[in-house]
Amino acid sequence: MYKPIKSIQLPDADVVVWKYLDLSKFLDMLLCRKMFMARSDKFEDQYEGTFSEPTFEELKRIAADKPEFLDTYKNMRKNVVVSSWHINTYESYAMWQIFTKNNEGLAIQSTVGRLQQALAPEQKYEQHIGAVKYIDYKKEYIPFDDDFFPFLFKRKSFQYEREVRIISNLTKYDLNINEGVKIDVDINTLIERIYIHPKSENWYKNLVIQLMQQLGFDFIIEKSDLESDILI
Repeated sequence: MYKPIKSIQLPDADVVVWKYLDLSKFLDMLLCRKMFMARSDKFEDQYEGTFSEPTFEELKRIAADKPEFLDTYKNMRKNVVVSSWHINTYESYAMWQIFTKNNEGLAIQSTVGRLQQALAPEQKYEQHIGAVKYIDYKKEYIPFDDDFFPFLFKRKSFQYEREVRIISNLTKYDLNINEGVKIDVDINTLIERIYIHPKSENWYKNLVIQLMQQLGFDFIIEKSDLESDILI
């Protein structure tokens, strides 16, 4: 079930978002009809879910009389799960390079509105959507009056990600989360178009098309703009 995050402005519903992933993860999504959400402390960025220096100094002052205060935030990182999407009107060459390997992989094109609509209303985990803000962690302050704020701020070095996140805090469910969890989604609503890696071989493109047809999906498959012929 989708719920907005207070004090976080979400991009307009028609804003285009992308997820770049390899074929195995894409097929897992189609077969399970579920979306994977990764445990927040498993991301490569070690600052994920932490606070900036000005905020941390304030938290330490509060924790002087309440030692358990900081432990609450440390433990939360193990129980918050995230699905990351990239805001961009067009394909991103950099995202292909970062999230796919060996000239293989796919990009799912969707919109913020589709993300909201695709989240199944009947499941027990609440999902929240917010756009990440990129700040100077040495100078700027991160509010902590909402549990999700530490997961919606990142260092300026990551501005290229232009990230929108689906977030769930599963602390109250007392789960043993390993790498993450899978949540129910309406796959046909979630996915508007599919782009196959622009440098992939024809056999790979045909394989992706055949697999989707066999699984009963008929997504629009677009030719990558990065694959266009040179005009000269």
